[in-house]
Amino acid sequence: MKVERSFVFVDLSGFTKFTASHGDTSAGRLLTRFRAEVRDVAARNGVRVDKWLGDGCMIVAVKQEEAIRFTLSLQKQCEDVCAPLKVRAGLSTGQVLMFEGEDYIGTAVNQASRLCDAADVDEVLIARQDLQKDYVGVREIDHESVNLPGLGEIAVVALAAERSIGGAFDTGELWTRVPYV
Repeated sequence: MKVERSFVFVDLSGFTKFTASHGDTSAGRLLTRFRAEVRDVAARNGVRVDKWLGDGCMIVAVKQEEAIRFTLSLQKQCEDVCAPLKVRAGLSTGQVLMFEGEDYIGTAVNQASRLCDAADVDEVLIARQDLQKDYVGVREIDHESVNLPGLGEIAVVALAAERSIGGAFDTGELWTRVPYV
């Protein structure tokens, strides 16, 4: 069955190096905090953790706005929880095949994964053509195109949460008001 979904691949940048320098036990504690944060932010934003991928995960959302809200909220929450590591992410929206009722097959899944791989530390990438609209509280940052294995050259933008006048990210306040509640 074909369905439209938004996919987010999230990765903790530098996890392998952190594990090598701090040891498995410290890495395990950091990963436990990260996964707890992912579960909490996912529950608050109406998205589903589809798969755990070591120091990352795959998220599925019915609406693109939920995926973006989740990603930017997680990025903010992980600034303290996952320090000194940062979150990087790739997002994609599109028609995919729901396979055997529990898996997704399609370009949107592959593109989100590859965009996460292409993202820099603390960066959220989405294909320019996938971005469905301007979202309140979300800033688009021009980014050079990226060449994704198997998908070719893709025009992308980086997404960031708007900053409040005081300079702090204000994602919680923006997305807890109507029409988001």
